[in-house]
Amino acid sequence: MTQFVDRLIRVGKLDARLYDEVKADTSATGPALGVVLLSSLAAGIGEVTQGGLAGLVAGTLVTLLGWYIWTYMTYIIGAKLLPMPQTSTSHRELLRTLGFASAPGLLRVLGVVPGLAGMAFLIASVWMLIATVLAVRQALKYTSTTRAVGVCIPGWLMHVLIMLPLFLLFGGD
Repeated sequence: MTQFVDRLIRVGKLDARLYDEVKADTSATGPALGVVLLSSLAAGIGEVTQGGLAGLVAGTLVTLLGWYIWTYMTYIIGAKLLPMPQTSTSHRELLRTLGFASAPGLLRVLGVVPGLAGMAFLIASVWMLIATVLAVRQALKYTSTTRAVGVCIPGWLMHVLIMLPLFLLFGGD
């Protein structure tokens, strides 16, 4: 448990070395999935005050779907369409790194505080984007952060577009 919490803290600190570590650690697949599920549940909880049970369920499921679409697009663009000569990763390895990069999404739970939902979701989304850029740069062995940003932005925009209607419906402060 302490390794899990340590990894969450390192994501928060934007420690790029973490992503090399979890890419290589096959036992980190379960914990990475746990981070994604907790982050998605935090979004659902953040929607509960405005949308009740429907907000909780829809918020959790839509966030989970949005995250998967984001990561899948990132994998296709980064590992298949625009790899560097040194890029070598599997879908599972990238999912592990991007799973941990979703840790800032835990902040979305603050959406239950009246007036904080918009700020919590915005900060979490931008922080997740930054963490994902670091994860992609490390996992795909990119030498350029700019290249990693270019790979991450299309999926992040899809993630935001998927989340926006849900947020407006259930949590727009």
